[in-house]
Amino acid sequence: MRNDALKIIDAALKASSPHKNVTDALRQREYTDNITLIAAGKAACTMAEAAYDVLGNKIKKGYVITKYFHSIPMPDVFDVFEAGHPLPDENSVKYTEIIIDAVKKLTEKDRIIFLLSGGASALFESPVIPLGKLIEITDRLLRCGADITEINIIRKKLSSVKGGKFAKLCPCSIDCFILSDVLGDRIEMIASGPCCDDNSMLHDAENIIKKYNLDIELPADTDKTKVTNARNHIIGSLRMLCNGAKKCAEELGYKTHIITTSLTGEASATGRKIARDAINFASAPHEKSVFIYGGETTVTIKGNGKGGRNQEIALSAAIELKNNKDILIFSLGSDGTDGPTDAAGGIADGHSYEKMCSAGISPEEYLEDNNSYNALKEIGDLIVTGPTGTNVNDITMVIIQ
Repeated sequence: MRNDALKIIDAALKASSPHKNVTDALRQREYTDNITLIAAGKAACTMAEAAYDVLGNKIKKGYVITKYFHSIPMPDVFDVFEAGHPLPDENSVKYTEIIIDAVKKLTEKDRIIFLLSGGASALFESPVIPLGKLIEITDRLLRCGADITEINIIRKKLSSVKGGKFAKLCPCSIDCFILSDVLGDRIEMIASGPCCDDNSMLHDAENIIKKYNLDIELPADTDKTKVTNARNHIIGSLRMLCNGAKKCAEELGYKTHIITTSLTGEASATGRKIARDAINFASAPHEKSVFIYGGETTVTIKGNGKGGRNQEIALSAAIELKNNKDILIFSLGSDGTDGPTDAAGGIADGHSYEKMCSAGISPEEYLEDNNSYNALKEIGDLIVTGPTGTNVNDITMVIIQ
């Protein structure tokens, strides 16, 4: 089963690469010279590389900003920057200001192509409050279990580029091509919507602050923004990842079902439920099967350990799966990173629990301490892919022999 899992992971990541989507989108349109290309997010380099393959010398200047260690060699027309994620840092602000200064010098005869992917909320930032305060607020939101929509509503109120504000700084038209990492593909939430209308109100942010008992003071003038100079196009999403996994699993002989592409909830509870459902299915006569769950869970951090939401799914599943030898569950982030770790996710089967105990690890205690990374690492059950060049949420899969 593990060999099949690795084949399916590889196929899913290849299917979700944005290169073909960017290429197809740009070839459907006519562009002349005077293009300034901006790419921001964890898939920024892959997307910019594809754009250059299509547009070549029509790009007079390009700016790429991505996560540390996610950059690749690029043509000389591009300035490639790396910055902080999931928390913004000094480089996020420094390089965003360079891009702002550049676009302010354009004229209405120019055109901007903005290639946007998940992660840009942290990477592409010009805050209206001190950076240190923004980092503190973002960290608290990530730790308290807020979902990405709630987090991005707050981010938009504290930024001069999010929620359509970047588009309003630009004197020319913008085509924004988006790789979605937000469930439901809500354009205004992907990377906090730098080039689209912001329909969230101040009271929406205040309700989130109250919900999580946060101590945040918002600027007063943070209501709706209307954008008139930008067109936004979603060119890829989580379904690419799930369909790639499904196709490979079927070729390997599994009866395959995509259960959802909108998985949410607390990661540890989700992992337990998926494992219990798998055990119930396996208890009756069945064909060898694969069940696919796409989405993005959350983690409410209560401990002091190291991990990520996909690793918590795998560890919690391992606790449920002990002695169920014919079931394997893996979960990973499509971008190749899960939480503040070097792992994309984790894998668990009926042997994982016993192997942890033999290594002196209490899976329950490690889960309680949010220490899924070290529990899985000890028995070789981390999934490590390195940066993948894409970012379309997470995938969790059950394989049943």
